[in-house]
This record gives sequence, C-alpha cells and structure tokens, in this order.
Amino acid sequence: MPEGPVPSSAGVSGRMQRQRRKDTEPELTLRHALHRAGLRYRVGLPVTGLPRRTIDIAFTRIKLAVFVDGCFWHGCPQHATWPKANAAWWEAKILKNRERDRETIRQLEDAGWTVIRIWEHEPAESAAGHLIDVVKGMWACVAPPPPDTVSRTPALAR
Repeated sequence: MPEGPVPSSAGVSGRMQRQRRKDTEPELTLRHALHRAGLRYRVGLPVTGLPRRTIDIAFTRIKLAVFVDGCFWHGCPQHATWPKANAAWWEAKILKNRERDRETIRQLEDAGWTVIRIWEHEPAESAAGHLIDVVKGMWACVAPPPPDTVSRTPALAR
C-alpha cells in the first residue's frame, strides 16, 4: 500500500488530520458510564508482542480487553462508507485495519484475554450495561469471596 493517497481537497485533508486516534467521543462516553458504575480499568494498555497496538479499555485482573471501533475506520457492516476519491487505497486501508483487528484478537485470546469489540454507533449506556454484566460475571469466577462472607463455622474437632 502506498504511503498515502493524494488528498482530494484541502478540506478533506484537514478533516482527516483532525481525526482523533484515542479518547474519541464514543470511547470517552463509554468510559464515563463504566466509571459511574464503579468499574475501574486501564486505558491504552499496550498489547504484548504487537507494537503500536493498545487496548482501549482493559480490565487487567480479569483479562478483559474492550475496543471501541469507528464505523469508518473498521468497516462497520451497517454504517461503513466507502470514499469515491482514492477508492482503491481506502478499501485496502480499511481491509488492512480489519485484518489487524483479527490479529490483535488472536494475540490477546492466545494470552488468555477475553476480547469485546463495540461499534461507535452503539449507545454508550447499553454498551456499558452489557460490559458491566460481563465484568461482574468474570469477577464472580476469579475473585475470592469478600471477608465478611467467609464461613465462620468452627473447624472440625480432630
């Protein structure tokens, strides 16, 4: 794939340069909803073994990786738009993004992580509700019971 397409106009070029790579509005809205629900997480955690790849929202103790994918950049089946200018370059770019996503998922799953991908068009509150349920379920499987729920029955006599 060539270094980059020739911009079709200065306006398009400027708009593409202003696109955020991290802390996008859908990411921030989802993170705020999770934080309000009392969940704590890491942001931008590097993916081991894959340079320049980070997890958008990582729950490290339960190994849950959450990615918030942009409809344009990751080729959403519902909302993807395919530019007419430089169409071949953009198609190759988006297909390469999808392949990179699959490689990242494979790497994380091989390392024992659960991966959830959320499209930017999904309402943050419903996505957060789903993630809260997943996190609680995963915590129930790995976390020891809180101290006040430990059985207080005396040890059996020897």
